[in-house]
Amino acid sequence: MSKLIAQTLIAAGVAFSALAPAYAAEQLAQQQSGQQPGQQPKSSVGQYVDDSTITAKVKAKHAEDKVVSALRVSVETKQGVVVLSGEAKTDGEKQRAEMLAMQVEGVKSVSNKIEVKPKS
Repeated sequence: MSKLIAQTLIAAGVAFSALAPAYAAEQLAQQQSGQQPGQQPKSSVGQYVDDSTITAKVKAKHAEDKVVSALRVSVETKQGVVVLSGEAKTDGEKQRAEMLAMQVEGVKSVSNKIEVKPKS
């Protein structure tokens, strides 16, 4: 259980570390476009947070699952669309990774780009 918590915290830390550059870029874009502070930007930091949270939750589901190898499957989220990539030993593992991702709240769709590479 402590391993799962550690993996979840690491995944969340990595996901949130991506927020600072995105926020800075958004602020710079606002300044360059002449947008006034307090105006709603075209894309919000909230969307980045939501995507990071979704990514962390999908990774946590993969980490606690006995079929999916969380170390071999990468997860990225953009506007609620989860992209899975990496490798799976079986088609069943690939499908299970997708199914687990679809169970996370906020996921709009899943693009499963996992390659099946049976153990040789």
